[in-house]
Amino acid sequence: MTERFDCHHCNESLFGKKYILREESPYCVACFETLYANTCEECRTPIGCDCKDLSYKDRHWHEACFRCSQCRSSLVDKPFAAKEDQLLCTDCYSNEYSSKCQECKKTIMPGTRKMEYKGSSWHETCFICHRCQQPIGTKSFIPKDNQNFCVPCYEKQHALQCVQCKKPITTGGVTYREQPWHKECFVCTACKKQLSGQRFTARDEFAYCLNCFCDLYAKKCAGCTNPISGLGGTKYISFEERQWHNDCFNCKKCSLSLVGRGFLTERDDILCPDCGKDI
Repeated sequence: MTERFDCHHCNESLFGKKYILREESPYCVACFETLYANTCEECRTPIGCDCKDLSYKDRHWHEACFRCSQCRSSLVDKPFAAKEDQLLCTDCYSNEYSSKCQECKKTIMPGTRKMEYKGSSWHETCFICHRCQQPIGTKSFIPKDNQNFCVPCYEKQHALQCVQCKKPITTGGVTYREQPWHKECFVCTACKKQLSGQRFTARDEFAYCLNCFCDLYAKKCAGCTNPISGLGGTKYISFEERQWHNDCFNCKKCSLSLVGRGFLTERDDILCPDCGKDI
């Protein structure tokens, strides 16, 4: 007696019929497509055993349905891109979503290396120095007036030269007496401390920090012997080639402030009228 050969699902005989093996069990075509066939994303019908099943990220298409969602051209054996669950040929994707080169205005194709700066994009070969026309690549560059320059070309064409070291100033410069300086070159004439961002003064066109200027040039208070800078509104008293800070102009004996008052002198001392009445 001949052994039966039936469909694993409906038990219909498969002798003389087309069948499909799944996990070593035979199925008639109808049962296999009902149980296991994938549904096409495009036409929403099952992808039968006699059709090629094309898949991408757990989604399936008939070969004839695997097309660009915009131009409807076939994507079989062609590169494509996916955007928001839609499949697009490279031309449609580029026209719709790819960046345009700031220089040549052409589309920067997917997978092409591009350069980006402040929201603009360039082909790598289009991102060049405006002066020497050489590709900038990943090297440092300086933008000016909507144009990009490699550092050497910028220094030759645009950068100011430091009055002190005569080298180009590309960043961090300061201006003093309408002349450009590097921050690190603009220093106190005496102590060489950087003056950028600090209070300073000048004498004979040379810049000094306040400490050095006071030590070198400021008059000394006859009371405390410290310098009287005269800067920032500092008030002082002057009498017979001697000077005092306002706070130091006091009676030698009783320490009464003599600012705006009458006073007497005894040798190098100043006295209020009461303390000096016995002189």
